[in-house]
Amino acid sequence: MPERFYLDPYQTTLDTTVISHDERGIVLADTLCYPLGGGQPGDTATLALADGSTLAITDTRRDKTTREILHLPAAGSPQLAAGSTVTLQLDWARRYRHMRIHSCLHLLSCVVRAGVTGGNLTVDSGRLDFDIPEGMVLDAGHIERELNALIAANHAVSVQMTSGEALRAQPELIKTMSVTPPLDLPEIRLIAIAGVDLQPCGGTHVRHTGEIGQVVVKKIESKGARNKRVVIALAD
Repeated sequence: MPERFYLDPYQTTLDTTVISHDERGIVLADTLCYPLGGGQPGDTATLALADGSTLAITDTRRDKTTREILHLPAAGSPQLAAGSTVTLQLDWARRYRHMRIHSCLHLLSCVVRAGVTGGNLTVDSGRLDFDIPEGMVLDAGHIERELNALIAANHAVSVQMTSGEALRAQPELIKTMSVTPPLDLPEIRLIAIAGVDLQPCGGTHVRHTGEIGQVVVKKIESKGARNKRVVIALAD
């Protein structure tokens, strides 16, 4: 069963219960919070407790061993008993900016036709590092115009599922040179931008490119003989 932030990345409130709370963090029966991964930060949120008080969640991580999603409480937060009922309120403004920037990075990988060697995003900006072939010149103005044209076209963004075996037969879909999807899995998540792009990704995304809004290319940096970093930001 896909996790709730995949089923509906636009859901902002959830009634749930505490499974455990220890030094690792809080494990909930269900959650909206996306855990740090794939260059996308972990979500922040607020838990409303039965007594009317609130507890701040400052980050979300996935336990590497158990695969549980861990909600990291603010320092000094009270210990929550297993079975406690809580209402989770996602920090939607922050998550939505992540969704917009992450979706724009997929478009950036289409505008700059080169292998991707790394990437990251924050609430303010995002970047991709490219392995630039000899003779290719990156022009910030051109990239910005192409990105904004793809955004304005309001292409639909959707999720498709494939298998590791099928993806192995379509290596051109894997744009990241530094990280390869786990091809041993029976199901791998793909993000499709209609008529524009299809690639494996575990992040959260908008439903239409128009939601991204206008973007700017902040800078292009050289990170090596062939490695160029393109940094984009939301214009708002």
